[in-house]
Amino acid sequence: MAINISKRNHAIIAFTKPAVSIAHEIKTILNNCEIYCPEDIASQEEISFDKAGPVIRNLFTQKIPIIGICTTGILIRTLAPIISNKDEDPPVLAVSIDKSFVIPLLGGHRGANKIGHLIATALSANMVSTTSSEAIIGFALDDPPEGWSVSSESNIKGVSRALINGSPVKLNVEAGDGSWAERRNLWNESGEIEVTLSDKSDALGDVVIHPKTLVVGVGCERGAAANDLISLTEKMLKKHKLALESIACIASVDIKADEEAIRAISSHFGVPLRLFDVSRLNQETLRLSNPSEIVFREIGCYGVSEGAALAAAGTNATLVVQKIKGIGVTCAVARSSDVIDIEKVGRGIGKLTIAGIGPGHNDWITPRVQKALIEAKHHVGYSLYIDLVSRFKKHAQIHSFPIGEETDRAKKALDLASRGEDTALICSGDAGVYGMASLIFELLHHNPNNDWRFTEILVEPGITAMQAAAARSGAPLGHDFCAISLSDLLTPWLVIQNRLKAALETDFVVALYNPAAKNRRLPIKKAIKIIKKYRNDSCPVILGRCIGRENEKLIMSDLGSLELEKIDMLTVIIVGNSETQFQHRSGRPFIYTPRGYKP
Repeated sequence: MAINISKRNHAIIAFTKPAVSIAHEIKTILNNCEIYCPEDIASQEEISFDKAGPVIRNLFTQKIPIIGICTTGILIRTLAPIISNKDEDPPVLAVSIDKSFVIPLLGGHRGANKIGHLIATALSANMVSTTSSEAIIGFALDDPPEGWSVSSESNIKGVSRALINGSPVKLNVEAGDGSWAERRNLWNESGEIEVTLSDKSDALGDVVIHPKTLVVGVGCERGAAANDLISLTEKMLKKHKLALESIACIASVDIKADEEAIRAISSHFGVPLRLFDVSRLNQETLRLSNPSEIVFREIGCYGVSEGAALAAAGTNATLVVQKIKGIGVTCAVARSSDVIDIEKVGRGIGKLTIAGIGPGHNDWITPRVQKALIEAKHHVGYSLYIDLVSRFKKHAQIHSFPIGEETDRAKKALDLASRGEDTALICSGDAGVYGMASLIFELLHHNPNNDWRFTEILVEPGITAMQAAAARSGAPLGHDFCAISLSDLLTPWLVIQNRLKAALETDFVVALYNPAAKNRRLPIKKAIKIIKKYRNDSCPVILGRCIGRENEKLIMSDLGSLELEKIDMLTVIIVGNSETQFQHRSGRPFIYTPRGYKP
């Protein structure tokens, strides 16, 4: 079986221009990877950094394989404080600057050796492996090819030691194409030590390796309980002694794409969901064990769970568990003759990440948002926000919209994701605080039956404008606070006014968003007039404009000295409560709101 490394994310770290050149050579064979290098040598093709250490450690903690075009010492010293154990650490490799050597440092059995061989072949370099099983028997039992996984109860060390020492070990192939193991002249039919390739949960062997050969087909009535489907499936798998590790995917009919039960069982077993239309399921009619006229009258095909399982498992598949019924749910299992390539099966669920980028500065973007931006095939957003994260757009198609076209960009993001293509909808600050997340959910609520149901929605948080301004100025949000938008474009002024009065009357610290624009100055004037009825002129006020960006401005003032002409749409205002205080320490002023502790 061919080794498929291309589906994994990789990070290549290069410190010099020659190293960047080598990195691009490596990138052509690994496909799905990014190159990181210092700012002064970075082009549009690389992701730049100020300091390498934090970047490398961040990638490591995200379990992203790291290839350093550098000395081994740089990687070792950088990662030493956070190295955990061989079962958790991602692959880490060093490539010499003269392209002579490729050295796996960590994660040899978690892909580093495979990656190393690919790079060594491409660069005509020497692969330096210190892994005993790699050096002597040619492969590692705990690092099988893509689509295979080792049972957690396997005695990897014992069997590897036996193979290395030349002791007789028997190979049993019960499921999947085991040619990747069979072709090696290692095995002895008389061996008492056994390695078994099987999709059964009760398979015998000192080491059991499971192939992804099983498909669980499921069906459900509208609104069926997720727990009923999960429970039914678990009982079925246990009864027929089928290994959970061998489940390649959950399969169903596409009209159930937005059913909670269908999504939940995919998440429960940690495998992809693949969907088929009724015309494709009808092609499986002759292979069904339990064709149903009732199902045909309801949705247009004679069976969902059996049909979907067979369709996903392929033309040579067999139905190993016929349809069983629960309360409004059904499930069945089909077995493929070999490991299933999920990318070639049915239709998947696209991922839409609504990403909060904070102010847009690299240091204030969460690792999860960075990962989503790097992996996304499409970036959608207001042109300014897209520009702020342009360093992460390397392979993404850009869909830029002017301000005011929020609904159009939300629809575009949903359309792209529903085609099965990972998409990032970029928002400044936090996606759920005056961001695009609420609009996405509103569109989904009012359009439940179109292709958008083929989308998984993820909301990734970011640092809000009020958090950024508060952090720069001290701790003004140290006690109860609220946020109010002064934009009356979508919310009537009377509603805004009543909310502002209520917050002031109850002594909240108040953060004011969207306070003013060139042609919209009246709301801020009205708001300040209201605020002065509840706060005296000495009340601390903070104006934060573009905090966290190169052109940031922070003004700490009091209500009586507030200059309205300095306020625009990029400004957030924080108005203290009756206890908010000024303080001068460390050569600069701070503003804080006490919470009530007694010093």
